[in-house]
Amino acid sequence: MRKISNFNENWIFTKEMPEDFSAIPQGDKVNLPHTWNAVDGQDGGNDYYRGECYYFKPLCRDNFEGEELWLEFLGANSSARVFVNGNCAGTHNGGYSTFRVNITPFLEKENIIAVAVDNSPNDNVYPQMADFTFYGGLYRDVRVISVPACHFDLSYVGAPGIAVTPKILGKSAEVEIDVYLDEAKDKNLLFEILDGENNTVASETVEAVLKKAVLTLENVHLWDGVFDPYLYKARVTLFDKNQCYDTVETRFGCRTFEVSAKNGFMLNGREYALRGVSRHQDRWGLGNALKPEHHREDMELINELGANTIRLAHYQHDQFFYDLCDEYGMVIWAEIPYISNHLSAGLDNTVSQMKELVVQNYNHPSIFFWGLSNEITMGGSDKEELLENHRILNDLVHTLDHTRYTTVAVLSMCSVHDAYLKIPDLIAYNHYFGWYGGDTSMNGEWFDKFHREYPLRPIAVSEYGAEGLNWHTSKPVQGDYTEEYQAHYHEELIKQLFSRKYIWATYVWNMFDFGADARAEGGENGQNHKGLVTFDRKYKKDSFYAYKAHLSSVPFVHIAGKRYVDRVEDVTEVTVYSNLDTVELFANGKSLGKKKAPHRFFKFEVPNVGETELEAVAGSCRDNAKIRKVDTFNEEYTLKEKGAILNWFDITEPEGCLSLNDKVDVIMASHDGARVMAEFFSKIQDAMPVKPHGMGPEMMKMLGSFTLLRLTSLVSMLDVSFTKDELLTLNRRLNRIRKPEEAK
Repeated sequence: MRKISNFNENWIFTKEMPEDFSAIPQGDKVNLPHTWNAVDGQDGGNDYYRGECYYFKPLCRDNFEGEELWLEFLGANSSARVFVNGNCAGTHNGGYSTFRVNITPFLEKENIIAVAVDNSPNDNVYPQMADFTFYGGLYRDVRVISVPACHFDLSYVGAPGIAVTPKILGKSAEVEIDVYLDEAKDKNLLFEILDGENNTVASETVEAVLKKAVLTLENVHLWDGVFDPYLYKARVTLFDKNQCYDTVETRFGCRTFEVSAKNGFMLNGREYALRGVSRHQDRWGLGNALKPEHHREDMELINELGANTIRLAHYQHDQFFYDLCDEYGMVIWAEIPYISNHLSAGLDNTVSQMKELVVQNYNHPSIFFWGLSNEITMGGSDKEELLENHRILNDLVHTLDHTRYTTVAVLSMCSVHDAYLKIPDLIAYNHYFGWYGGDTSMNGEWFDKFHREYPLRPIAVSEYGAEGLNWHTSKPVQGDYTEEYQAHYHEELIKQLFSRKYIWATYVWNMFDFGADARAEGGENGQNHKGLVTFDRKYKKDSFYAYKAHLSSVPFVHIAGKRYVDRVEDVTEVTVYSNLDTVELFANGKSLGKKKAPHRFFKFEVPNVGETELEAVAGSCRDNAKIRKVDTFNEEYTLKEKGAILNWFDITEPEGCLSLNDKVDVIMASHDGARVMAEFFSKIQDAMPVKPHGMGPEMMKMLGSFTLLRLTSLVSMLDVSFTKDELLTLNRRLNRIRKPEEAK
């Protein structure tokens, strides 16, 4: 029978190219999961190590029963070569999916296993351009699978060997169970379905050559999202009259669903508004080398928020996390890293990664949407090879899985008329109005305009968000990176997005801060800080509680601004979040009144004298905070750009003249200013490795609300850099241009 053994401990790791792969070299002893970018992939500078590194471990054949031994890798980023005693036993391209290698033909009694893992830049394995760190390493489990010669197929794209397709028919379900199996003459298959209490509720025996069976579940218990994520188990045993050879099993769920352009997402015949978050798989100090307890903590936090859907960006996630999604009732969008920059040589890799994603995860009832690409039109959307790539992927998915939808996450400035948007079943947009240009009010109006033009096309929000760090102010503005602006942004987006029933899903970008080594924003380089929770999972930002107030049914109350104690104003606004109808706020024991708030964001004007102890009361829930009156603003709350070439206060601003601190739309309103901006945008386009698809009116409208200084910081993530002298020269040119009268 099959036996699976963990193979994580006591590897030797080295960055040095070995003389050969048949002997263990000098190196560091590591246990898996492991990445070599846990530190340098999160500290900024876009200089983390990308190359080939090497793992070695002995394997004694006598320690494993079975006629065949297979090595199973749950994740090796991004390409891998597997050696046994110096012989190459297998290769794999794609850093986020399971793959297996049959090592049986190469085995002796004592063996050396070596794995060369490579995250070097190249032109054919995705991803190569994206706003996250491509951590290298054996960052998920490695296992040894020992099986008899007659067994379920282990060679087919890392698949579990079993595929379950339920079909609801009234109060019952027909469950088709297929297995991957080489010809097994004179053998039989026992198909069983077990309920949640592990009782057999249906079974059938067939000849093994048939490789499938259809079993009926009477009075089927539906998988019903977060309300009742009921799971069955399918088990298939390969046997003959003399022995049992192999067994495969998987959990599955029975449900119906559809997406309506009018009513959004429907689960089991009723409206089920999808409100959730996106997730990256890394952590502070660990990179992507997570253990089960880390995945479980992430799920607990998402569950506490009250989310019922997760976009698992931008690649295949750990099987353990998909299992958690099944158990917690999350509706999942799963995707491949076909992202940002279409690679002419990357078609085969998108096909292999998509096939692995679908086949390996087919049985998870939590998955409803297969994502084909993300923001893939940064270099333009009219390339025929890009269109053909999407057609091939879309057809592949529907061939492999006729039960689920395909979708894409679309770059904000991509025209809704673009041809590639007609290929998938569903589309969704990544919009950052209110952060990357524009203002928050533009979000709702954009979706209403789309819905008027395409009333029969379902639309969703695949990304939206704003950065929030431990900076604070009583007057938050776009781009200040304060926790207060992030909270304000999400309050406004909740009001606009949650009120539009036709939007089939909304996904906050992001649930957690994550590593993006190219980033230099907000005073803490190397991270994207749009998370509702910090990178180390230790602090829930105020925006977390804004969503909890709308999505969670567990009573709570939270006073916002706990990290913002010192305040200069005589009367300060304090926000309280709660999912209860009424909140009362006390200041040093004195009631400031009870309030109701239609959007569950309770605003109180609080006298600020000396030290004030605040207590919020909602039902039986209480929360405490404090504020303190100060004469001058606490500079500890002010953004300090780490390694910034220029800060805003370094810039000269002659009265009535332009400067780098002016917004782009103000500069563009002047004829001379527009000429300067044309040269600026030309430099950006010339320096970018992937040329943007024009600067149309929608894009210019978004860019208009940036200060030019902030824009120079943002484009650094696209490998476009300005020196201090270049910026000062640009500022001097602007200083010679009179500011338009309406902007004074």
